[in-house]
Amino acid sequence: MRNFFRFIIRYHFLLLFLLLEVISFSLIFNFNHYHRSVYLSSCNKISGYLYEHYSSIIQYFQLKKINEELALENSELRNRLEKITHSLPVITRFTIDTIGNQHYRYIPARVINNSVNKHFNYLTLNKGTADGIKPDMGVISPRGLVGVVLNASNHYATVISLLNARLHISARIRESGFFGSLNWEGVNYRYAKLSGIPAHAAPSVGDAVVTSGYSAIFPEDILIGTIDQISIDPGESFYDIKVLLSVDFKQLQYVHVVEKVGVEEQRELENLIEND
Repeated sequence: MRNFFRFIIRYHFLLLFLLLEVISFSLIFNFNHYHRSVYLSSCNKISGYLYEHYSSIIQYFQLKKINEELALENSELRNRLEKITHSLPVITRFTIDTIGNQHYRYIPARVINNSVNKHFNYLTLNKGTADGIKPDMGVISPRGLVGVVLNASNHYATVISLLNARLHISARIRESGFFGSLNWEGVNYRYAKLSGIPAHAAPSVGDAVVTSGYSAIFPEDILIGTIDQISIDPGESFYDIKVLLSVDFKQLQYVHVVEKVGVEEQRELENLIEND
């Protein structure tokens, strides 16, 4: 303790100078819009650069898992293409305009930062507005739904994770067609809660929970998880359903950002209804 006080006395001018510098910069950044913008922009670039290089090191040790997911996704895409090809009439099989009929566009990205142990979790992607990513776009992975883009800079984007208590997803039970709202309760990163399913719906353990397609963000039928537990209190009209999420967020590496073609027109019409 005596040495500590000696240190303070010996360098008190330097310590006082550093304290005043910190206070000065804090006042500048908090009360000056321009300086605050420059500071946040610089921090975003630096943190994005560090996260990207750190993620590259982690990615090297998970190449086997990544290759397995890519193989799974390629297999699923091939199966879908095969079904579409065989379902088209022979006369139109070679004349269909796939671009004109495209409803969604997918932008590949890599997760360079991720959290799962907070009440409000977010991800950082290595793509941004320069790649066509904008706020309110959906984010999915080969295994299912991931989240929604919150903010985007030129080369990076932040995503509000499905593991965020603020995010509510319109979800549907694939087998029965009944839909409700899915939300993470902030406890276990592998489970979420599905509410709003009526008592006469008769859901079963193991039923798939997918996106309903009623939002302007996600395509229909994107896997979210499977029903793990079902309960209903006496006299209640709706089930409490525990859903095992299909995405393991602790192993998440690659995602697709989903852009819906013509979403602005849909939102304009929906805003007219809300403003009535």
